[in-house]
Amino acid sequence: MFQKILIANRGEIACRVIRTARRLGIATVAVFSEADAQALHVREADEAHPIGPAPAAQSYLRGDAILEVARRTGAQAIHPGYGFLSENADFADACAAAGIAFIGPGPAAIRAMGSKAESKRLMVAAGVPTVPGYHGAAQEEALLAAEAARIGFPVLIKASAGGGGKGMRPVLTAEAFAEELEGARREARSAFGDDRVLLEKYLQRPRHVEVQVFGDAQGRVVHLHTRDCSVQRRHQKVLEEAPAPGLPEALRERLHEAAIAAARAVGYVNAGTVEFIVEGDEAYFLEMNTRLQVEHPVTEAVTGLDLVEWQLRIAAGQAIPTAWPPPARGHAVEVRLYAEDPAQNFQPSAGRLDRLILPETARVDAGVAEGDAVTAFYDPMIAKIVGTGADRDAALAALEGALRRTAVDGPKTNLVFLRRLVAHPALRGAELDTGFIAAHAADLLGPPEPAPPAALARAAAPPAPGPSVWERRDSWRLQGEAERVALLDDAGVERRITLHASPRGTRFDDGTIPPGGIGTDAVLEGGTLWLLPALDPYRPAGDEASKESRLSAPIPGRVVRLLVTVGDAVKKGQLLAVLEAMKTEIRIAAPRDGVIEHLGCAEGDSIEEGTEVATLKA
Repeated sequence: MFQKILIANRGEIACRVIRTARRLGIATVAVFSEADAQALHVREADEAHPIGPAPAAQSYLRGDAILEVARRTGAQAIHPGYGFLSENADFADACAAAGIAFIGPGPAAIRAMGSKAESKRLMVAAGVPTVPGYHGAAQEEALLAAEAARIGFPVLIKASAGGGGKGMRPVLTAEAFAEELEGARREARSAFGDDRVLLEKYLQRPRHVEVQVFGDAQGRVVHLHTRDCSVQRRHQKVLEEAPAPGLPEALRERLHEAAIAAARAVGYVNAGTVEFIVEGDEAYFLEMNTRLQVEHPVTEAVTGLDLVEWQLRIAAGQAIPTAWPPPARGHAVEVRLYAEDPAQNFQPSAGRLDRLILPETARVDAGVAEGDAVTAFYDPMIAKIVGTGADRDAALAALEGALRRTAVDGPKTNLVFLRRLVAHPALRGAELDTGFIAAHAADLLGPPEPAPPAALARAAAPPAPGPSVWERRDSWRLQGEAERVALLDDAGVERRITLHASPRGTRFDDGTIPPGGIGTDAVLEGGTLWLLPALDPYRPAGDEASKESRLSAPIPGRVVRLLVTVGDAVKKGQLLAVLEAMKTEIRIAAPRDGVIEHLGCAEGDSIEEGTEVATLKA
């Protein structure tokens, strides 16, 4: 086994690898960008070293800088986590040349499966079923349009060089193909440095089902059961569970066999995931992720294995145990808590985590702690929360309870969305497909429920009085009734509360509460944790008209498209600009009809949060 390893990543996966290594008695080396100098993974590692500025291209994607740290510290192996360099065959080659073990598959397997087009050809040769489509090398726009027409609309454009939903665009009609192709290529070029695409038939209600596989250097490949990852937004997973529910056993066995055949076709070693789309009784190969997946905790929960530990053991030359695969026992469901705004098409958010309360009743994998910041440079995931149980209903009930005991104050989050999702009858009934969120948007994405009066009363109540009247902060009066006004932020809605205090008690708007309430913005009421920060009740009202005229960047980013010039007349909803930030394209549209009066940026500019993009006049 290794004595020291370097983790070439950040966030929760870096923390996870550090904790597993510590349990095995392995020393850890962390690397960090300027933005992550005080990050949790830096604080937890045995030693940590800087590798460059905040942008990933200048730090976490610098294989040369990471290898230099490994050489200098005597690390024998590098764990790439997921994202960044985890599926970079050139980096795996460089590790081998430096005599440092790459904890993952060999470069040949990464290259074969890293190209969606090449992987599809390999799967056809291996007898693994694939979706009808075009995977050719020719990339002329006219040829691609003709191939899309041959396949038949709707079609799906996908970046050939990557995953995670980047460069993926469904196209419903031939008229929309050229614009969506341009957008997919631009996104793929930015994310992967490669704008080649492939085309596939767009299935209408598919499930996204995957199989965890492991291979060892002795040539054995096994499966570790299925996961369902159908619940997605922007083609990125939000909820995952193991085993995948509701699959006929014959289909489940076919998926296991196809996954093993796919891994064997490329001589696969270490942890990997073979992904399928399933519609009815048919399953088609989607792609293979040549790394550990974000959702690996649900597989760990039902198998009792530490997958990171086995990555390390296999990279050190150990064989897969003959008893594998262990049976899947119970059920596990994971959700990803993100800093994002579901009401704004899940637009990423950034900011300091002024308060972060995570549940103690469930497994939580987090790469941040209270007081840390979610920055605009990286993925905005805050934590993964996993509910487990003897069966699916018990796992979902455990997860629902855990989410009720979670609270975040700072950036916008998807917490309310997750609570609704886990409790939704269609999810409880396993009515799963990749269009789940869109189909149930009215239930999942509406305004948050208002906090109940009891929670508002507790948050607005004054602190318990001290021993002296001079220490009281509850507007106490010697005679008469004291009035105290509180303004609370109730999930983005301002709630003005008036309290009337007298020796007889404190009157709230709809009743009486006892004196000496909780007087804090984190209140557990009715089994749910409500976060109700106090606002200044006497601040001046904002100018709503100006908000509709000046359009600014919601978070720092780069202007990848600017579609208007000064003097252009625009209609409500018309696309004005596209920003790229936190691995996401953010579209800025006109909130009303008007004329472009001023532009505060140019195409290609890197801009800060709040920077003017455009100003409208009537």
